[in-house]
This record gives sequence, structure tokens and C-alpha cells, in this order.
Amino acid sequence: MNTLRYFDFGASRSLLLLIARIAVVILFILLATPNCWALTVRCSTWPPPARRCRPAAIIAVIMEVPAAILIVLGFFTRPLAVIFIFYTTGTAVIGHHYWDMTGDAVLPNMINFWKNVSIAGAFLLLAITGPGAISLDRR
Repeated sequence: MNTLRYFDFGASRSLLLLIARIAVVILFILLATPNCWALTVRCSTWPPPARRCRPAAIIAVIMEVPAAILIVLGFFTRPLAVIFIFYTTGTAVIGHHYWDMTGDAVLPNMINFWKNVSIAGAFLLLAITGPGAISLDRR
């Protein structure tokens, strides 16, 4: 049992870190790409506090497509992972404040809030471990 406890994945570590980087950001890339050029449409789907902020929509598109692609490529991985921690936590608080909601809106927003918290945790792990050898950073 101790062997498994201290197993570090050896030669597979870099490949597994690449797979982890892809898994963490695939959601951002898939869901943001269709809305990249429709910032006003994107703003209209946000809750009222964020709806007024066109700059917030621009930040969202930058974070969810180019920054996510840089994470996959393993370029500036650690600093981008830290920025993503703040981004996903901020998105959770601003966009999924289920504690202020009632009725049918509570459950889906609670799920999305905690999903964002979990994603922030994955970015924290990525910031600590780095991108691995299969990356542009090669660390």
C-alpha cells in the first residue's frame, strides 16, 4: 500500500500533466468559442450586476479562449493558473450567487458555483505543479 501512496507516475507524469491541462480548460474553450464575437449577446445573459460591464465580457473572452489555449500549450502556465483561480472564483461569486436566489434558480446556480470552486482548485494544483515537460515552458 505504501508503494501506491508514494507513486509519482514516473515517465508518465508529463503526459498526465498535459492531459490534466487539457481537461481543466476544455470547458472554457468549448463554451466560450461560439460567443467570442458576440460580446453584447454574452453580456445580456449575465446577471444584472455584471450585465452592465462590457469590459467584463472582453475579459471573459480573453480568459476563456486565448488564455485557456496558452494553458493547453503550457506557456506561462503558473501565472495564468493563478489568474484563472481569481477569474473562476470571481465568476462563481458574481455569476452564481445562489444564496441570493429563490425557486428553480437555486440548484443550478449552486452546482455551477461549486463547480467553479472545484475548477479553481484544479488551477491551484496546476500553479503548484507546473505544466510538465510536454509544454512550451518545459517545467
